[in-house]
Amino acid sequence: MIIVPFHPDLAPAFTRLNREWIERLFRLEPADLKTLENPVASIIAPGGQIFFALDGAEPVGTVAAVRESADRFELAKMAVRPSHQGQGVGRLLGEAVVQFAREADAQSVFLLTNSSLAGAIRLYERLGFRHGPLPPSTGYARADVCMELDLKRGR
Repeated sequence: MIIVPFHPDLAPAFTRLNREWIERLFRLEPADLKTLENPVASIIAPGGQIFFALDGAEPVGTVAAVRESADRFELAKMAVRPSHQGQGVGRLLGEAVVQFAREADAQSVFLLTNSSLAGAIRLYERLGFRHGPLPPSTGYARADVCMELDLKRGR
């Protein structure tokens, strides 16, 4: 399993992997569509990055580091194909976002998720994320958990 950064050839996999899990568990929302329909404009161009987990040449997972401000990123749109869950793929993807944010000299990384995704929440906790207050407006009806990783603590 290798983790690689965004390449235009992988854009369809970003959309496909995310649509699969969101449509299976929730419903696509306008904020999802904005990101999935044009990941270059919504994530890459503003200074973010998208990472892919490849099993051979096959994309089996993805995650985005979305720049929220000069010193803050959002870990977003993490998806791992069900056949590859439980194999450490999510951890590798999460670590890639955290490393990217550190290299950009960010202060923190946050994420929004849903309380029904217990496995994902455990993964985020293992990566060092801590639960925090939910912002007043998240842009997602399904978001009921906010977690944050302070990148400057302990440095």
